[in-house]
Amino acid sequence: MTKPFDLALSYPQWQGSSRSTNILRGAKATAEVCSRFAPLVSLRETDATGDDHGVHHWHAIYDQFRQAQHVLAEHHPRRLLTAGGDCAVDVAVIDYLHGMYPNLQVIWIDAHMDANTPETSPSGYFHGMPVSAIMGFAPEPLRRLQGEPVKPERFKYYGIRVADPGDEAFGSTMGLRTLEMDEALSGPVHIHFDLDSLDPREFPYLSYPEPNGVSVDTAVALVRRIATQADLVGLTITEFAPANADEVRDGSVVIEQICRAATGAA
Repeated sequence: MTKPFDLALSYPQWQGSSRSTNILRGAKATAEVCSRFAPLVSLRETDATGDDHGVHHWHAIYDQFRQAQHVLAEHHPRRLLTAGGDCAVDVAVIDYLHGMYPNLQVIWIDAHMDANTPETSPSGYFHGMPVSAIMGFAPEPLRRLQGEPVKPERFKYYGIRVADPGDEAFGSTMGLRTLEMDEALSGPVHIHFDLDSLDPREFPYLSYPEPNGVSVDTAVALVRRIATQADLVGLTITEFAPANADEVRDGSVVIEQICRAATGAA
């Protein structure tokens, strides 16, 4: 049974990605769509700078993580809709929801595995590391702020079609699996939805488009099925990268479809 979200969190972090301008524009547009489905609270854009712990823009990422923890502790939502930003915004969100729902399942809809660590990442950008981070392999200053790691058996991928050696090694070591289309889900579920999972012929407003993606209809149907079968307590939408106002308008139509599927709206 679908239920409404009780908070929309605007998390305008672009620093996890190497391509900043369009990601920030997309984060603001995603937040505007999400504000139609729940009361919106926004993190401030940070001016922190500097790399550390093998991560580019580490201090900005750490600052925004701490902000997110503070806002979520203050508002204490039980059902959370998050507007990213890059994929790494979900580290704080999943940590919060996992603390509230110890049996949380995470469905990671993405073209990329996002499972590098600072030691294996070929780029040093944190949006390629959130899966390892939620499983206990974040840089130590962040790890000290997190609760219990997500167990690999509570995590499933969908739509993955690109991986580098660090991703593959982590996935193999941890035994990470892919969600089957007919696989039934129950209990509390969080969906991470990176828009680059979509076929770029249908959704080209991306910094990292990859061919042969999931159709919009298929992805929306999956979100609707999960929301109907299970208890969808979280949805995070990331990596919208529109280049101009026309792309904001057209891409926002798809984001609204995803949100409607998650909430059971007509």
